Amino acid sequence: MKHRLTTSVAALALVFGLCGTASADPIKNVVLVHGAFADGSGWRAVTDILERDGYTVSVVQEPETSLPDDAAATKRIIETVNAPLILVGHSYGGAVITQAGNEPQVRGLVYIAAFQPDSGETLGGLLKQTPPAANSAVPAGEGFVIVNPKTFHADFAADVPAKEANFMAISQVPISVTGFGTPITNAAWHNKPSWYAVATEDRMINPDLERFMAKRARSTTIEVKGSHAIYMSQPQATAKLIEQAAKAAK
Repeated sequence: MKHRLTTSVAALALVFGLCGTASADPIKNVVLVHGAFADGSGWRAVTDILERDGYTVSVVQEPETSLPDDAAATKRIIETVNAPLILVGHSYGGAVITQAGNEPQVRGLVYIAAFQPDSGETLGGLLKQTPPAANSAVPAGEGFVIVNPKTFHADFAADVPAKEANFMAISQVPISVTGFGTPITNAAWHNKPSWYAVATEDRMINPDLERFMAKRARSTTIEVKGSHAIYMSQPQATAKLIEQAAKAAK
C-alpha cells in the first residue's frame, strides 16, 4: 500500500512538473494590429525581424468601419492562432487591442505610439484632453475620414522615405469617425501586462498623452526618436520591445 501511495505521489509530481514546464514555454506568437489610415502591410519590416528570430506572426486587417468591427476582426485572428500570444497595436490599433485583448490567449499587450484608453474613455476625448501637433484629418465621404494627402508625410510619417510616405498617403484606408467616439468597455491592460513605445516626434498623438497613458497603465515604457510611424521607421526598436514582452509575459 505504501509503495502504491509513493508511486501515485511520484506520478502526480511528474504530471504537475510537465504542466509547469509547458506553462513556462516561451511565447512565440505575435499578432499585429495596424492603426487608422493604414493597413497591415506597414508591419512588413517588423514581421521580417520577428520571423527571423523564430516568432510566428499574424497580421490583422481590420476594416476600420467601427471599433466593435475592428475588435471582432482581431478576435478572429486570436482565435485562429489559439495559443499564448503577444498582441500589438499601433495608433488606433491600441484602442482595438485594449478592447480585444481580454481573450485568454493574450498574455501581453504592446502599444506602439498608440492610444491606450481606459474603460469608458473615447479616443476623441483623449485627443481633446491633450491635442496633437497636427489636425489634418479631412472628410472622405459617408462619415469616414483620412489624413490630408498633402500633409501626410510631415504629419504621419516624417522619417519614412518620401516615396514610400507618398504612396501611403494615396492608398490610405479611410476610418469611420465612430471609431473615435465609441467608449472602451473593458480595458484589457488592467488585467494584462503591457509595454509601450513613445514616439518622441509624434504629430498625430501628442507624446505627452502617450506618456500619460503608459504611466497610468504602469506599462514598461521606452522612448523612440521618430514620427508616428515608428513601427516602419524604427522596426528594430519596435521588434525588440515586442520580443521583450514575449520573453517576460507568462
